Amino acid sequence: MELEYNSEREPLIIPEYGRHIQKLVNHCMTIENEEERNTMAKAIVDVMGNLQPHLRDVPDFQHKLWDQLFIMSNYQLDADSPYPKPLRENLQAKPEKLPYPKSVSKYRFYGNHIQTMIDTAAAWEEGDLKDALVMTIANHMKKSYLNWNKDTVDDKIIIDHLAELSGGKLKLTLKDNELAESKNLLRKTSNKFNNNNKGSKQKKIYKKK
Repeated sequence: MELEYNSEREPLIIPEYGRHIQKLVNHCMTIENEEERNTMAKAIVDVMGNLQPHLRDVPDFQHKLWDQLFIMSNYQLDADSPYPKPLRENLQAKPEKLPYPKSVSKYRFYGNHIQTMIDTAAAWEEGDLKDALVMTIANHMKKSYLNWNKDTVDDKIIIDHLAELSGGKLKLTLKDNELAESKNLLRKTSNKFNNNNKGSKQKKIYKKK
């Protein structure tokens, strides 16, 4: 008896179903009688479904099985399907390339969402609500700057960046609008980090008990 090595076998089109199903598909294509060929094709689909019971609740499960049957026949099986037969060019078509996301701002340490916030604030009507939003954005920018650079920052830098990113529409003055102190912004971040670590340690102690 001669041994059959995998390296000498025909490559499987859909390996998940195994070589026996592939052989059944190959045999089905050789059946000349149309009725017998259709009967065997349906039987193969039933067996394929039994091999994947976890997918029975998936919408269009039977449609998927029939598509896979034709794919395993290399689109050559002549059988009546309850669904439109798949086309090779449709299934093998390459998807369109997605554009690589680019940072809106040249100051990456502020993050991408800050530009959206700035654009929104610039579109608002003048008033106390807009002033409060601009101050919130400026303080958020200062906090992001400190988190990135781990150092102090002059408020004028933040105000200049805010004016630049808003196209000159959002302007703050150092006299009337004082940003939050660096130590307070860093303290909030530090407290949040420490609280998270504390919670993790408590969970570990609880588990040990």
